[in-house]
Amino acid sequence: MKVSLIQLDIAWGQPAENILRAERLIDQHPHADIYVLPEMWATGFVTTEQDKAEDEDRSLALAWMRRMARERGCALCGSLAVRLADGTRRNRHYFVTPEQEWHYDKHHLFGYGHEDRTFVAGDKPVVATWQGRRFLLLVCYDLRFPLWARYGRAGEYDAIIVVANWPDTRQQAFRVLCRARAIENQCYLLGVNRVGTDPMCRYVGESLVADSKGDALIQCEAAREMAASTELDFEKQDYVRRKYHVLDDRD
Repeated sequence: MKVSLIQLDIAWGQPAENILRAERLIDQHPHADIYVLPEMWATGFVTTEQDKAEDEDRSLALAWMRRMARERGCALCGSLAVRLADGTRRNRHYFVTPEQEWHYDKHHLFGYGHEDRTFVAGDKPVVATWQGRRFLLLVCYDLRFPLWARYGRAGEYDAIIVVANWPDTRQQAFRVLCRARAIENQCYLLGVNRVGTDPMCRYVGESLVADSKGDALIQCEAAREMAASTELDFEKQDYVRRKYHVLDDRD
């Protein structure tokens, strides 16, 4: 399975511009099975300017994800700041395929950045399925909480996808935690972080795909908007899980 990481320099509060940037990067890496975008990729990490959240049923960014999935026969995922019909706002991680769609509402809202004042937290893990493989969806701060993502407790899955706006001041935590979640759950982890700046922070990306040993199959360059692709060998991962069955001894 070919996966492409879209490490985006997000234009603050400009969905139309960010759609153009994302599509340009996707065009550089055609024929992937999955494209992964960052957290709140259409707006940047909005927590206080509530009007930047799009109405879910009228979202330009979500409509684009659905159209791209249909036209290219692929899956697209990434989170959006959306306003639901009931008036609540969610940091919602969408996994969109040509035939089906899943969404996960970020459970661990980032109180330090006042995300909890604007958004409503999700209350359950979500596993999406594509081409016979299962993907646990996480968003940014969730990465710090291993029990939430624990294989078996969160469901059975073959890979974790975490989308992020992780600032450079805590970049080492992103590097370590991505690999830790992959190792302890014996799975691939696709971690996509943004680059650039917003009114609060600077971001350097370093998006990666880690395997079950914590080794990076690919890693994007720091501070550069770019896409990077690699192949996931799930049969090899299945073999490792059977031979070195750590998951059988989990708490």
